[in-house]
Amino acid sequence: MIRIPSFSPFHGNAFTWNFALGMTNLLVPLYARELGMSGVAIGSLVALPVLIQIWLTLLGGAYADRIGPRRTSLFACLFMIIPAVVFALSASFAGLLAGQLMLMLSRAVFWPSNWALASQLAGDRSRNMGRLNATTGAGHIAGIVLTGMVIAQWGFHVGFWIMAGIGFLSFLFSVFIAHDKPARSARPALFSIFSIYGALLKRRSIYFAMLCAYISALPFSLSASFYPILLVEQGFSSEATGWLLALRAAGSIAAGVALAHLVHRAAARTPPFASAVLSAVCVGLAALFPHPLWAGLFLVGLGVGSGVMTVYFQILISTLSSAGQRGSAMALGGLGWGLSNFSTPLIIGTLTDAHGIRAAFYALGVIVLLVGLALPAMQRWAFRGGELPL
Repeated sequence: MIRIPSFSPFHGNAFTWNFALGMTNLLVPLYARELGMSGVAIGSLVALPVLIQIWLTLLGGAYADRIGPRRTSLFACLFMIIPAVVFALSASFAGLLAGQLMLMLSRAVFWPSNWALASQLAGDRSRNMGRLNATTGAGHIAGIVLTGMVIAQWGFHVGFWIMAGIGFLSFLFSVFIAHDKPARSARPALFSIFSIYGALLKRRSIYFAMLCAYISALPFSLSASFYPILLVEQGFSSEATGWLLALRAAGSIAAGVALAHLVHRAAARTPPFASAVLSAVCVGLAALFPHPLWAGLFLVGLGVGSGVMTVYFQILISTLSSAGQRGSAMALGGLGWGLSNFSTPLIIGTLTDAHGIRAAFYALGVIVLLVGLALPAMQRWAFRGGELPL
């Protein structure tokens, strides 16, 4: 087990990488809107690169097991810097899409590496995961808030160059991350690097974990695409939009710090059900009340729901996988994140062009609510036969 002090390069890397990622939540969609792109174009800009991310996540998870998650995190940080430079030099859909494709490389590798490292920490796993999620949420807050002010004062291009600088800082932190060398038994031959996925896919619980990951990623999918546009069209400035979106991350921090201790068992039924219903209500009502107080309240609620669900699916995947499989299992469960990042912007973008952005948020809230109501039955199916340790 890796012993990590209260402040470490590991947590510094998680904070700064998510700081840079949080900056993209405002910079990319609002810059695309500034360039006059349609809802479908903006949705495609966010969603299409995820098709590549879905497959690269599997590769990143497998290589995290093969060469160690610390080494793959170095690659993730490098590909946070490059797209920031591409964004800064672009003024077209093609340029922004190229930057998004490179950003997907970073995202595909970072999350399975980061989660695998966190699962190896000494101490209570739920608290470790909650603390990690609080750190990443704090990074998102800092990135979003700073970006809103930067856009208001200096514009988009300055924001992209600052993002590149923060990405470089995350790279420096990743160089000093403490890590254990992967055991030889955890290093599959290159030609069979995906063989472990076949065994994992035979378990029903992995599909349930993917569904929980899908729901937990909804706030990130919305924050990186149409949530900023919704707030701007409701009359908020870019600076106010940054502060409001930061409340979503604040809700995730609250869930990570205060509520993570409630998620101890993978078989617990209340956390996933309550998280899904809370997320659905907050998504659906976000477009109904444009007042800052209500907008902030629903964003906090969305963050809390997402934060609890994130800890739950991380505990679930950690429970159903061995240490040598952890990176691959995290990547496979994390496909739910990729599917959410792919489908949500396309759904919202298409509905926005057809019926308006508010109707699109109402419809998505109903969809998530129906899925949440079905979660208890899905969970019983996933754990049938005692395949998951309790």
